[in-house]
Amino acid sequence: MKFSVWTFILDQWKRQPPALKTDLTGKTVIVLGANTGIGFEAAKHFATMNPGKVILACRSQSKGDAAVQKLKAETGYSRAELWLIDLADFSSVKRFADRFEREGERLDILVENAAIGSSTYIKTKDNWDISFQVNNLATSLLALLLLPTMIKTAEKYSTIPRLVVVASGVHYWVTLNKTLCEDPDILKTIGGEVFCSVPKNMEDRYLVTKLFNVFFVRALNDRLPSTTPVITSAVDPGYCYSELRREFSGFMAVFDWFMEKALAFTSEVGSRRLIWTSLSHPENPDKLRGQYTASFQILEPSDFVISPEGKKVQDRSWNELVEILGKVDPRVTETVNKYLTASPM
Repeated sequence: MKFSVWTFILDQWKRQPPALKTDLTGKTVIVLGANTGIGFEAAKHFATMNPGKVILACRSQSKGDAAVQKLKAETGYSRAELWLIDLADFSSVKRFADRFEREGERLDILVENAAIGSSTYIKTKDNWDISFQVNNLATSLLALLLLPTMIKTAEKYSTIPRLVVVASGVHYWVTLNKTLCEDPDILKTIGGEVFCSVPKNMEDRYLVTKLFNVFFVRALNDRLPSTTPVITSAVDPGYCYSELRREFSGFMAVFDWFMEKALAFTSEVGSRRLIWTSLSHPENPDKLRGQYTASFQILEPSDFVISPEGKKVQDRSWNELVEILGKVDPRVTETVNKYLTASPM
């Protein structure tokens, strides 16, 4: 599928439907990046549905505490909890997963929303470009570490948990050149210092990370047996007012200001799409398996994603991802071996 600029503009001008509602009594929801923007607004929506627990997974103690208090003040919901996680630090992700193994009990909805929109190379303590680690590696690590709990939740409570990865429509506007497509270590290249130190390679950094969000969802779904009662999907929240572009300066900052005034959704409106992907099709949730959603519907992803070249990149990057993350935490390898198939379904 192609997604033109005009299609984007028309989509932004459409009247957006209200957020879905359902009864979440007893269920546990985690929202990454929930202290601000669409993450916070999504957490607010979930809080109005009487969940057993909503976990706001945030990097900052002070901002997270403020978000919990604001959520309680605006919804009356008193069972929201702040759990700290820094996606730029694999050890922090592991500590979050360790805590959830001890205290979590069940996990019904995981919304992986946190992202960085930077085009500047910053090396993390784990020796990855910060955008690639936060947007791709760490979100994938958390998903795979929490997947066993989601499967056990389904078995114990006869539910169908959902993993929702926040992607973006910008993935339509990027492809990978032949050299990258054929690179046997494509993730190490894209997230490494040599590649990222070339300014031209960083111009479409955010677009590339969103492309790999779509690849991850599709690759994971391909390897989840159809009998496994966990639904994994990607969602485009649309173009919203956001702190994601806070590093813009000069012409880009001015241009983005005008774009926001003309086209942007509020964070609350954008969050409705996250809610839709988390709750829609309750009578047949399998419709959302491995799907990319936008504008409150299932859409075909980019032509590159569904092309033979894209499928090869998807499968090879999955194998490399499992290898990388398995070294970060052996539980990843255990999860893949126990719950997923060795090759696409």
